[in-house]
Amino acid sequence: MEVLLLGTGAADGWPNPFCTCRSCSDALARGEIRGQTAALVDDVLMLDCGPEAPRAALRHGRSLAGVRHLLFTHAHSDHLGPQALLFRSWVADGVPLDVIGPPDALDACRQWVGPSDPVRFVPVDAGDVATVGDYRVAVLPAEHRVFRDGDAVLYDITGPDGTRLLWACDTGPLPREWFARVRDARFDAVFLEETFGDDARHGTRHLDLASFGEVVAHLREVEAVTDGTDVVAVHLGHHNPAPPVLRRRLGAVGARPGDDGETVVLGAARSGVRTLVLGGVRSGKSAHAEGLFDGVPDVTYVATGGTRDGDAEWAQRVALHRDRRPSSWRTVETDDVAVVLADATGPVLVDCLGTWLTARLDRHGVWDSGDTSAVDDDIAALLAAWKAATVPVVAVSNEVGSGVVPATASGRLFRDLLGKLNTQVAAASDVVTLLVAGVPLHLASRRP
Repeated sequence: MEVLLLGTGAADGWPNPFCTCRSCSDALARGEIRGQTAALVDDVLMLDCGPEAPRAALRHGRSLAGVRHLLFTHAHSDHLGPQALLFRSWVADGVPLDVIGPPDALDACRQWVGPSDPVRFVPVDAGDVATVGDYRVAVLPAEHRVFRDGDAVLYDITGPDGTRLLWACDTGPLPREWFARVRDARFDAVFLEETFGDDARHGTRHLDLASFGEVVAHLREVEAVTDGTDVVAVHLGHHNPAPPVLRRRLGAVGARPGDDGETVVLGAARSGVRTLVLGGVRSGKSAHAEGLFDGVPDVTYVATGGTRDGDAEWAQRVALHRDRRPSSWRTVETDDVAVVLADATGPVLVDCLGTWLTARLDRHGVWDSGDTSAVDDDIAALLAAWKAATVPVVAVSNEVGSGVVPATASGRLFRDLLGKLNTQVAAASDVVTLLVAGVPLHLASRRP
C-alpha cells in the first residue's frame, strides 16, 4: 500500500493560526505547516476527510476522483467534513462511493448526498470486520468519544498486497486488554496520534509524548510493532516541542513525526522497491535491515566481507551475523553484487556497501596507484543493477558523513568514495533510513 499523508496536524493544525507561542512561531518560521490529519491510500481509499483534506490532496498533486471508499473514525469536525460529498456529487455523476464509519458519523453525512447519488453508507462498530473493495478492514475501539462511548473507532487495514497498517487517530491511552486485538499483527506502518506533547494535564482522550511512548511499547510487547514497522506520529499539536526536538524525542521510542504531503510506501522491502539502510558502527543497521525481511523465507543474503584467514575475531563476527539470520536464507559471499542483483529472482539483502567498496579497492590496487577509474566503473555497474532490480532489494552501508576527517590519505580516499556511493545509491532508492543508536530515522520515502 501507498499512503499519502494529506495532513498530520491536530484539529487546529500546527501552528494554530491564532497562536504566537514558541512552538507555533518556530513551526511557522520553519515553514512546517500541518493541516488536519487525514490520509489517501492507493488513491482509492480515504482515511478521514475533514474540511481541509480535499484541498490538501490537490496541493499535494493528487486528485480524489478515484476514491471509492471513505472511512471515518468519528464525527469530530476535523475528521468529518461532509460537504465534500456534495462537491463530489456535482461532478461524479453515477460514480459509486462507500462511506464507512460509526453510525453517528454517517448520520451527519446523509443530508449532503443527493437522492440519486450512488453513495452507500456502511455503519460499523468496534469488533466488526469488513471487506472494503480489495481491503480487509478490522474495526477497533478507540479511547475517544464525540457524543457517547463507542462512537469513535480505529482501523486495522490489510491491503491487496498483504501489507498492513494501523490508523489510530484519535485515541487516548489504550487499556492493556486492547492490545490482544492486534497481537502478532506485525504492522508495516502504524499511524498513531500524539496531540499534546509535553502537556500531561490536558485531561482529554488524546495522547501526549509520554503516553504515546507507552502505547508504542505495548504494541512492541505483542509484536504488533516490530523493527520493520514505520511508526508515524500524527494529529500533532502545538503543545509539542519544536519539530527538530520532536523528531529526537519520538526517535527515542522508534517513531517519527509524519509530514504533510509525505508518501509512505508500506512493506517497502517486500514489494519490489529499493531500500538503503545507513548507520554508524554498532548502530543496529544490519539488524534493522534483516528485520525488513522478517517472515520472508527466501532471501538471498549477500555477504560482501568474505572470509579472512587467521582472523578469529572476524570469524566470530561473521558467525554471530549468520546465527541471527533464518536458516532458510541463502548466503552468498561475494563482492560481485551487480551480478547477484541482475540474476536475482527473489529478495536480496546486501551487507554491506562499505566492505564491497573495500574489496573493489583491493582488487584494483587503488591503495597504491590512486587510480579510481576501475572502481568508478564498478560503482556504475552496481548502480545500474540496483536501478534495474525487479525484486525487493535492501543494501546496508556505513554512514561516513559525520564530519570526522581520517588521518591518512587512504582513509580520506575511502571516505570520499563511500560518501559518493551512498549518495548515488540513496538517490536511486525508494526508501532511505538512517540508524542512530538503534533508532531508525526515515530520511526518504518516494513513490516507486
